[in-house]
Amino acid sequence: MNKQEVKLLVVDDEPDIRRLVSEILEDEGYQVAMAENADAARLLKKSTPPDLILLDIWMPDTDGITLLKEWVAEETPMCPVIMMSGHGSVEAAVEATRLGAYDFLEKPLSLAKLLLIVARALEASSLQRENAGLKQQLSADIEPVGRSAAVARTKDQLKRLAQHDARLLLIGEAGVGKELYARYLHNNSAHRDGPFLDVAVGSISPENSAVEFFGKESGGKVYQGLLERANRGTLFLGEIGGMDKETQLRLLSALESRSFLRVGGSEAVRVDVRIIASTRVPLDEEVKCGRFRQDLYYLLNEVAINIEPLRNHSEDVPALLSFYVDFFVINEKLPFRRFSMSAQNFLRNYSWRGNVRELKNLVQRLMILGVGEDIELDEVKSALGSVSNEQVNAPSVPDFFNLPLKDARDHFEKAYLEYHLDRAGGSVAKLSTAVGIERTHLYRKLHSLNIKL
Repeated sequence: MNKQEVKLLVVDDEPDIRRLVSEILEDEGYQVAMAENADAARLLKKSTPPDLILLDIWMPDTDGITLLKEWVAEETPMCPVIMMSGHGSVEAAVEATRLGAYDFLEKPLSLAKLLLIVARALEASSLQRENAGLKQQLSADIEPVGRSAAVARTKDQLKRLAQHDARLLLIGEAGVGKELYARYLHNNSAHRDGPFLDVAVGSISPENSAVEFFGKESGGKVYQGLLERANRGTLFLGEIGGMDKETQLRLLSALESRSFLRVGGSEAVRVDVRIIASTRVPLDEEVKCGRFRQDLYYLLNEVAINIEPLRNHSEDVPALLSFYVDFFVINEKLPFRRFSMSAQNFLRNYSWRGNVRELKNLVQRLMILGVGEDIELDEVKSALGSVSNEQVNAPSVPDFFNLPLKDARDHFEKAYLEYHLDRAGGSVAKLSTAVGIERTHLYRKLHSLNIKL
């Protein structure tokens, strides 16, 4: 981030000091806002979140230590705070740093020291965000696996699209890896140093949707919503068709103006966020049925890319099997196993109704429950629910019949709801009708069973 993009907030009740510090920082190229007391500081921090705050300790309404405590107690991540005081003491400095202040400056200020500490604080904050971003990238699979024409074509399209800010709609069946492709675009874009947030839209109940997306102000406290937390990064909206109509309208307004009001707030919050949405149901059909706003559909659909189902590029199956074996060995410390050639050939011709997600789950199941280094064809067929000729006449029961009642019930409910969710095309509204559960209770149930929409 260059200096022209950095926003600083100077909070001091002495006009001369406030003006002097601001002018020096502006001469250095920073954007500077000024507040003469705690109330003004609160308002500016909410409306235009700063990258660093210079905060005086002794102020007439609320002292700086109290204000710092208030900000640290908020749920949102805190920017660096440098405390200033004309009545410096060891106790005040210790208390400020204990609460999380980056450093402490005594008045009269040394201008050289001021600039040095500001630069160091911003550098430390930048490194912290970068490290958080690296951890996030390392914890996720950020490159689609496969050398087929389908995968290569999609990766090439996303790389070219990453150089522009056009909104993207990813279309594909459940389990094809739409979130993974969204991360791939993010990591190749100008937003790569910012956060990547993904949300399963249908798992958010309509009652909480506005607060989750746009945040809330109440009693002087601020809760940042998804749009604000994704500022300077990417927000991936999984299965956008599940969004309620009121939130659709608010999101449309926010995307058009690049700003929004928090619930209960009065100051507009401006954000720079790359939006990527996904759907497994034809959104144009949802528009015709009146379940999705046409204007929002056109806004999100600046560019649309279809993600092919795995059965259309089955030549990638062996590479995916090998990748997920390594993945579970490294990340879950499972013993290494390899798929025999006959097992690989069988799986290349398998239908993969659940796509890459089904393949990943199969590999995990075989590595946890299987024994021996080689995974043979019979074991694969058994894990997929097939039976050999010798077993045709034998009675068979689902695996979860051998579990305790509560676990068996959870397995059944998860399989039952996933089945009907697929039949409903990913629509929670249709699922609610099909299974006879009121939507609010259904959202909770889907979330508790970790069913991704």
